[in-house]
Amino acid sequence: MHKILLIIQREYLSRVKKRSFIVMTFAVPLFFFALYAGMFYLTKKSFKDAHTEVFIIDQQGDFASRLQSNKNVSYKKSQLPLQQQKERLAQEQGKQAILYIPQDILTTQKAELITSGKTSFVTQEVISGQLEDIIREKEYKAKGIDLNLIQSIKPKVAIDAKEITVDGEEKNSNTAIAMGIGVALAILVYLSLFLYGAQVMRGIIEEKSNRIIEVIISSVKPFQLMMGKIVGIGMVGLTQFVMWLVLTLGLFITATTLFVNPQDMQEVAASQPGAANMGTVSNAIGKGGSASILASIQSFNFTEVIVFFFLFFIAGYLLYSAIFAAAGSAVDNETEANQFSMPITMPLLLTYILSFGVIINDPNGPIATWLSFIPFTSPIAMLVRIPFGVPLWQILTSLALLILTFLLITWVAARIYRVGILIYGKKASLKEIIKWFNYKN
Repeated sequence: MHKILLIIQREYLSRVKKRSFIVMTFAVPLFFFALYAGMFYLTKKSFKDAHTEVFIIDQQGDFASRLQSNKNVSYKKSQLPLQQQKERLAQEQGKQAILYIPQDILTTQKAELITSGKTSFVTQEVISGQLEDIIREKEYKAKGIDLNLIQSIKPKVAIDAKEITVDGEEKNSNTAIAMGIGVALAILVYLSLFLYGAQVMRGIIEEKSNRIIEVIISSVKPFQLMMGKIVGIGMVGLTQFVMWLVLTLGLFITATTLFVNPQDMQEVAASQPGAANMGTVSNAIGKGGSASILASIQSFNFTEVIVFFFLFFIAGYLLYSAIFAAAGSAVDNETEANQFSMPITMPLLLTYILSFGVIINDPNGPIATWLSFIPFTSPIAMLVRIPFGVPLWQILTSLALLILTFLLITWVAARIYRVGILIYGKKASLKEIIKWFNYKN
């Protein structure tokens, strides 16, 4: 045990003291902050660049007075005939357009938008939407329908989702919060297990190529060396991850508090892909405003999620790190290691992809349930399911299977590792690895 602790200390301190570790620890949060800041700036700037001045030639008569200027489009009634306005448009530089409204627009429901270049999709949508509203109002009026009465009828149904516990009591379902936490955990666990597990493999390959492993193995047993490297590198990854989280949150909170206008943030967020889906999630929480959201968050059992996240993350990391350690001992360079990386991470990748659809949409279905029991997929699948409410026996059974599999894989990996770390210049095949496993001490 003392030797394992020394190896853990060596792995941890040697990596934490590296200049690359310090640089990456601070560079990654700065990179993501710069990425989002650049996206925010360019998106906001595009609002101004996309603003179009539209000259209206209204043959119908009363459309021009009904069109309303906004942040995307400003309307001006043209004082020139269509042909002269076209000639001026060809000479002018900037975001200008001509909206030609024919006299028969009510029957044809067609208008022309003439520009000197490609027309912005947003501009087309804004103009077509306003023209549709005007035509709709006219048709209502022609058919004797009271427009004010229709506009006054705007039902908003709030679904207060409840679930019945085993004791027969009702509690808030918190589906939207569970979806958000489930997706976040899937991303977090997948990236962490893949990145830090691969670091174990790279560390072993580096020591093999430098022949350092021959000196180390003369003082400690292969199993002690493997466990020390797994735990030590895991602690390095955990340290870096926590620092990334703290620094990133600090940067975003500081920036949004001091430099960013909340209204600008809303406009930028609304322009991003998936904004409509986020609105659907918000509606799922309830239409009671911030008080409803706060009540849902307060009633959610975050303690259970955090505790089991810790347990499944650690067990999953140990399992995959043992596999990566065995793979690292079987190759001499990272190029050869790539052939092992894909098969090792395939179960994680499959579960990660299914998390965004199958598991979240049906967390208690047969596919999600079986994935949460299979040790190679349970670190992601079970953590995605837990926020939706999973029976305790399923969680404990899944965790027990994961730990037992880790012990079995560690034993198998150690038998491969003890031979593989001393093999040089020979490409390991599956048949060769099986021979290593069967070698006697």
